[in-house]
Amino acid sequence: MDALQPYLPFLLNLLRLLAIIGLIHAVVTRQQVYWIVMLLFGALFGGLFGLAFAAVYTFMVLIPAARGGGRVAGQAVARGVEALKPLDTRIREAQEQLQESDTLQNRADLAALQARAGRPDDAQATLAPLLSGIYADDPVVLLTSAELDLARNNPADAETKLNRVDLKTSAATRTRTLTLLAQAQDAQGKPEADQTYRDAITGATTEEPRARYAAYLIRQGREDEARALLDALAKTEQKASSLYRRQEREWFQMAAGLRKELK
Repeated sequence: MDALQPYLPFLLNLLRLLAIIGLIHAVVTRQQVYWIVMLLFGALFGGLFGLAFAAVYTFMVLIPAARGGGRVAGQAVARGVEALKPLDTRIREAQEQLQESDTLQNRADLAALQARAGRPDDAQATLAPLLSGIYADDPVVLLTSAELDLARNNPADAETKLNRVDLKTSAATRTRTLTLLAQAQDAQGKPEADQTYRDAITGATTEEPRARYAAYLIRQGREDEARALLDALAKTEQKASSLYRRQEREWFQMAAGLRKELK
């Protein structure tokens, strides 16, 4: 034990660092609450009990996650660290990054942050140069701009842009495009929104179109159809893996809320 004495400060600092990393990972990946509480205790106070939990979490969760997909785990932690920054700070940093390198990704990142901050006009202005340049038909640009149009209550402009998206780009692009297009058509009172929602559901990569279509059906007074769709969503949630349930949590929760409306 005496031989370890000189190394104890280093070991304690290492465990506290692991507690911080573990806490970020636990929050980002939505781990059980007891993990988050104990890791928070270790990160803030550095107590032996909390630090012991940091070591346990490292070996039971972090290392297996790294083995199963080190890059994905690292990206999750990086996103968690980034998410801790105030939104205004992230916007300022994104603006500086854009000034250094005016790329499609940097503009899209800045626009997304501005939209999250409740500044859709600024976000649309950030994207505007891309809509008339070489990226005018890029799905990322068109989809992001269409989402901003919907947020600004301009569904007609959103529909125009969405009709320019190449649906063959990927299944995810097709799902997102058709879901937004159905929303834009619905906002304008167009009857074709019904078929567009159905098309979005076919081969969908997310549960969003089914949840949004159920809401549409309820607004149309077609409660029996909505109930059948929501029951199917509930069965999907029951059979889904924990990863998929976390990934689609927003839409499963939306479906649960809609089921309560129908009771």
